[in-house]
Amino acid sequence: MSTVVALSQHAFGLRPHVTNNICFFDEQIIIFPSGNYCVKYNIDQKWQKFIPGSDKSQAMLALSISPNRRYLAMSEIVQEKPAITIYELSSIPCRKRKILNNFDFPVQKFTCMAFSPDSKYLLTQTSPPESNLVYWLWEKQKVMAIVRTDSQNNTVYQVSFSPHDNTQVCVTGSGMFKLLRFAEGTLKHTNFQRGEPQNYLAHAWVSDDKIIVGTDTGRLFLFESGDLRWETSIMVQESVSETKNLEVIQESESLIDFPPLSSPAPSYEQVMITASHSQLAMPQVFAIAVYSKGFACSAGPGRVLLFEKIEDKDVYHETREIRIPVDLQSNDSSQSDKQDILCLCFSPSEEMLIASTSKNQLYSITMSLMEISKGEPAHFDYLMYPLHSASITGLATCIRKPLIATCSLDRSVRIWNYESNSLELYKEYQEEAYAVSLHPSGHFIVVGFADKLCLMNLLIDDIRPFKEYSVRGCRECAFSNGGHLFAAVNGNVIHVFTTTSLENISNLKGHTGKIRSIVWNADDSRLISCGTDGAVYEWSLSSGKRETECVLKSCSYNCVTISPDAKIIFAVGSDHTLKEIADSSILREISAFDVFYTAIVISHSGRMLFVGTSVGTIRAMKYPLAVQKEFNDYQAHAGPVTKMSLTFDDQFLLTVSEDGCLFTWRVFDKDGRGIKREREVGFAEEVLVTKTDMEEKAQIMLELKTRVEELKMENEYQLRLKDMNYSEKIKELADKFMQEMESLKTKNQVLKTEKEKQDVSHRERMDELLDKQSRELQDMECCNNQKLLLEYEKYQELQLKSQRMQEEYEKQLRDNDETKSQALEELTEFYEAKLQEKTNLLEEAQEDVRQQLREFEETKKQIEEDEDREIQDIKTKYEKKLRDEKESNLRLKGETGIMRKKFSSLQKEIEERANDIEVLKGEQVKLQAVIKSLEKDILSLKREIQERDETIQDKEKRIYDLKKKNQELEKFKFVLDYKIKELKKQIEPREKEIKVMKEQIQEMEAELERFHKQNSQLELNITELWQKLRATDQEMRRERQKERDLEALVKRFKTDLHNCVAYIQEPRQLKEKVRGLFEKYVQRADMVEIAGLNTDLQQEYARQREHLERNLATLKKKVVKESELHRTDYVRIMQENVSLIKEINELRRELKLTRSQVYDLKAALKVTKKGQPQEGSETVSSTNMLGITPAMRLNEQEETGRIIEMQRLEIQRLRDQIQEQEQVPGFHPITGIRLPSLLESEEDFEVQIK
Repeated sequence: MSTVVALSQHAFGLRPHVTNNICFFDEQIIIFPSGNYCVKYNIDQKWQKFIPGSDKSQAMLALSISPNRRYLAMSEIVQEKPAITIYELSSIPCRKRKILNNFDFPVQKFTCMAFSPDSKYLLTQTSPPESNLVYWLWEKQKVMAIVRTDSQNNTVYQVSFSPHDNTQVCVTGSGMFKLLRFAEGTLKHTNFQRGEPQNYLAHAWVSDDKIIVGTDTGRLFLFESGDLRWETSIMVQESVSETKNLEVIQESESLIDFPPLSSPAPSYEQVMITASHSQLAMPQVFAIAVYSKGFACSAGPGRVLLFEKIEDKDVYHETREIRIPVDLQSNDSSQSDKQDILCLCFSPSEEMLIASTSKNQLYSITMSLMEISKGEPAHFDYLMYPLHSASITGLATCIRKPLIATCSLDRSVRIWNYESNSLELYKEYQEEAYAVSLHPSGHFIVVGFADKLCLMNLLIDDIRPFKEYSVRGCRECAFSNGGHLFAAVNGNVIHVFTTTSLENISNLKGHTGKIRSIVWNADDSRLISCGTDGAVYEWSLSSGKRETECVLKSCSYNCVTISPDAKIIFAVGSDHTLKEIADSSILREISAFDVFYTAIVISHSGRMLFVGTSVGTIRAMKYPLAVQKEFNDYQAHAGPVTKMSLTFDDQFLLTVSEDGCLFTWRVFDKDGRGIKREREVGFAEEVLVTKTDMEEKAQIMLELKTRVEELKMENEYQLRLKDMNYSEKIKELADKFMQEMESLKTKNQVLKTEKEKQDVSHRERMDELLDKQSRELQDMECCNNQKLLLEYEKYQELQLKSQRMQEEYEKQLRDNDETKSQALEELTEFYEAKLQEKTNLLEEAQEDVRQQLREFEETKKQIEEDEDREIQDIKTKYEKKLRDEKESNLRLKGETGIMRKKFSSLQKEIEERANDIEVLKGEQVKLQAVIKSLEKDILSLKREIQERDETIQDKEKRIYDLKKKNQELEKFKFVLDYKIKELKKQIEPREKEIKVMKEQIQEMEAELERFHKQNSQLELNITELWQKLRATDQEMRRERQKERDLEALVKRFKTDLHNCVAYIQEPRQLKEKVRGLFEKYVQRADMVEIAGLNTDLQQEYARQREHLERNLATLKKKVVKESELHRTDYVRIMQENVSLIKEINELRRELKLTRSQVYDLKAALKVTKKGQPQEGSETVSSTNMLGITPAMRLNEQEETGRIIEMQRLEIQRLRDQIQEQEQVPGFHPITGIRLPSLLESEEDFEVQIK
């Protein structure tokens, strides 16, 4: 690992294409994606903390924060595989809690996510074509349920949980609104869509069972348990008091107004593609956010509506409208408020609403301030500062101020302050800005546009150009370290200008490809450049020539830098290496390990080296470089790094990327040997202000002072009037109060007398009530005593009745006992007899059961033994599998178990062996009987052997006869070999003739090629002559026109002079006429000078044209040479091809002849066989002949087959070579000769055989 460390300091930018890209961590801290990080930003204190994404992350797709604000889920694609990382936000720094990357189901990416109300479950939605909704218990990485939401590849835009129910889920998308409930391990649909399907873009839960849903046609629906309860349509409304609002905004905002920029999110792109042109007037609801009073929703470009609930009704009405302000300082102010709002988020206390837009801007509004200004549309403010939307193409910093300059393809130039982490200046232009450079003083800036190069002043509140150069498509520019020069690139030429006289002092030409990077050395005496042509040049500004050069055409360089001592050049390019170049040679090449280096910068101390890669990472290295892999990789951007720079004091590293983000890093070396450079002088605080601006401001100040004095006078006069009015009012009020006091006193006395009267009446009533109560108590006591006496008498009577009843029941019980004892004796006798019978039957049944038990136990033992064996086999199989999968800490336990099982298996094997021995004894008896039967078979076989010996002797005699026949066949073979040699001698003269013909063909084709070259050269000469002739014609016409103009001028002058001569006797009139002539014809002289300038321009144009014609001629020569080489190769291959075709045809003819000869010989043999008599010796000779001819025929067929196969392979090889040559660019075949196909040649061959 390297000792050079880079710590991320601040991020300027918002990453696009992330769903739910902004959320609140607490009341002051928000979280949003930037580059490959998620940024925690404190709105009040303006600090940032970073949550890094996964290593080797290729895309960030969605974010989701848990309801308890403890966890953040991030959906990414890491090494072409989807992954969900869950961070614990409460820990400092934020750490990864879980990573979900092992999936048992097909998935390409997760497009949206949501946490459950208790933050224990996570809901994720995959992209089409799978479109699976996955319900996770994320802490255990367990999938609780999975269901396919759509089978028609429609896009799902949002998923969510009910705010108080983990089991209730909502999914919305294109033509899709589904409510699902998690029960028994599955997600089940609970609603059915009715009516036409809508494109539902967003939804939000307003209560436990109510959901508000927005569509792409500007409609809002309120569903309760899946049933539609309310709907409304949002229409685009132009505000009547738009101009008044603009004036208010201008006064309330700062001096610098910024337009938002464009970079739509993926869901936004998909919706805009599917939206029809007829729906342009209908606002699309991309985002909905719920708060305590109702909800907020996006309502078309630059517009948010607030809806509040009507009490005791499920109906919402629109209360406020919030708009994105129009920026008058923008290049196109009408476009600044035409950006769609993609995400809305309320703070936990609902004090602030934050919105992110399709142009990568963040806006905020305070809800309490908005409520004060009711009746008018409210306006958003920038949350931080306006951000870049497109790729940042230029980056620069200066020495005297803590400023950073960036330019982007969004046609803007921005000036940032890396100390205060703020935006200082901003300007938008008509053209795209490709390159930028800051003067070391920080007062000037040079910007390369698509059609010009501008040198501008950085004023206090504006970026104002003061010099333009006609340098088109300037992709690189750089001020020198001293600031007295600046260089700009135009294609493959470097123009060097001076900042004092603003003149072009040198043009450095030498590159053949586009220049990608330039850098000055420390003393500004040399300039280093690199380009796509693989060249690194070091230019001397004193001579304007190259001093050193290093060309490697296989590498397209991206960036170059030079060491502080100007001895070593560092270059990076497309060959995955970092090169150290010194004295026109490459000293070392250090591998980039499978990434492209796109930018490089070295510290002013020469000890730290930083490179940017094509995957957005930053590598920090220590210089001198190590051969091993010693560097620190830092996740930074979401796209390739375009530019890098270090501040003059080596404290901050600045990086920009194609993702539109700017990062500042604090860098240091752990060793710390002389790395830190102390500033001798602090940063400058001076700013540039134009004289006209100062005069205007002074005039405004004077006007304001006079206005203030007038207002003071008016205020004093009005204050006096108000004092007089107030004093009179105070007197009137004092009189009123005195009168009221007196009336109140009289009222008080009246009330006191009334109170005394009421007290007396109250006491009298109390005495009466007490008397009544005592009387009623006495009456109640008498009544109750009488009632008690009556009840006591009733009680005594009932007691006598109960004693009588008890005596009767005792008599009945005695009678019942006697009858019961008699019945019991009878029953016992009866049942004892029955018991005796049953006991006998039981004994018999028990004996049967014992016998059955014995049989059952025997069968059970046998079955158990068989099952134990099978179980043992199965156990051994599965235990082997388990042993491989168990971890190391369980191996010892497994081994002990195995030993026990082995012991039991051995005991069973011993029992099995004993059984086997008994079986083998029975088999031995059987085998002895078999042996006796086999001995009888042996005797019969011996007899058969004797018979077979006799037959063998007969066969050997026949073999001897066949050997004699073989010798005769060999004689025939010798004769046929002789014939083949004679045929080969006949072929040789034909081959000589073929060679002669080949040489003639080569000479003819060489002549034909010469003719082609002459024709092409003549055509080129003709076109050049035609071009020159046209140019001369145009020049001749211009000269003739000039001549006519001069003749007309001379004629006019003569006539005017002749008229002047008439006044020769009158000096005053003559003087006036001569003065008129002078005023008239001096301007014409200026026109002549302009014409002279035009001739100079024409000369310059002719010189440029000659230079281009020379380059074109050299290129044409190169093309002709290459075509000649390709043609010679093609001619050679064609000649070989023709010769091979001729050889094949000759071989075919020879094959046909040999076939005919074989056929004749065969026919002759058949005739001789028929004519010979039936004798033994003659039959032998005929059979020999018959055996010879097929053998000879087979040998010939094999040879010809081999030859044909070899020729076929050779032809195929030549055809492959021809196809490869034809694919080479610039190679064109001379002749239209086409080889016959292999199939056609084989068909011809078969026809010839037949």
